[in-house]
Amino acid sequence: MIDLRSDTVTKPTEVMRKAAYEAEVGDDVYEEDPTVNRLEDKAAELLGKEKALFVTSGTQGNQIAALTHCRPGEEVILEASSHIYIYEVGGFSTLANVQVRPIPGMNGAMDPVEVKNSIRSENIHYPTTSLICIENTHNLAGGAVLPLSNMQAINQIAKENNLQVHLDGARLFNAQVASGISVKEYAKNADSVQFCLSKGLGAPVGSIIAGTEEFINRARKWRKMLGGGLRQVGIIAAPGLIALEENIDRLAEDHVHAKLLADGLANIDGIKVENKVETNIIIINVKETKHTPESFVDALKYKGVLAGVFGLDTIRFVTHYDVTSEDIDKALVAVQEIV
Repeated sequence: MIDLRSDTVTKPTEVMRKAAYEAEVGDDVYEEDPTVNRLEDKAAELLGKEKALFVTSGTQGNQIAALTHCRPGEEVILEASSHIYIYEVGGFSTLANVQVRPIPGMNGAMDPVEVKNSIRSENIHYPTTSLICIENTHNLAGGAVLPLSNMQAINQIAKENNLQVHLDGARLFNAQVASGISVKEYAKNADSVQFCLSKGLGAPVGSIIAGTEEFINRARKWRKMLGGGLRQVGIIAAPGLIALEENIDRLAEDHVHAKLLADGLANIDGIKVENKVETNIIIINVKETKHTPESFVDALKYKGVLAGVFGLDTIRFVTHYDVTSEDIDKALVAVQEIV
């Protein structure tokens, strides 16, 4: 099967498996796992932050950020189709006990003026705004890269109003490769950053959150409360180190394959590519075909291609390092035959 459902479906490379097998380990709850410590130091250095923390998933990282930045009853501003708002099971309200205030964006980017106007004034009836969350690249906007200028403007507004900024950078390295702007430059505009090791970077599990030393020290306690205090975790951190050392630059191949797929799909009658393909995600509208998204995905599966239902009329393809140019050609043939 050619699996284009997500970049989370990659299998660890032989180098990653070997690194896991040979990993030097200790008890990470005591901060004694040398492999995890190296991973966290490497991540902090890449992001230009004082300290980093290995967490089990991007969702856990985002939830820990809210718990660390906010107090119960406060309000968080975020984009209306962000991963935190749509795909994290209402965790901000359930775990951190904060209210979210969604703002519709353009390609995932919130208008700084709307952000500024959404900050609560002092009033006994209102929740206190404490945090702004941004997402780069933006998943539901089709892997869109948020402009650095947009992040800078929002960060400036936050600082002027004594607010914190959290960057959900699950695919932040895709943004770096697509834009040529370093993750460190993006991270300058956020007080905390989360990125996934288990998406395009290809590690089997885990994410990183980073910020000041004080932030991470508090975040470590929240991680423990959420059940994320693991023991000899170097076995799963070792592939994460390989991901950071070997798989960042090769994200460019995923972007090339995504553009090849998007260009081919755009030339098939009845198929409309919905997004500007900047990174590794392609969203297509199948309304003009004889299929629903569900039946289209089923037909693709019959032909050996896996894709995901995305919306009322749309499906999604995501490229990753297990996908070759030959796979792209086969996927295009399958779509053409179905249409």
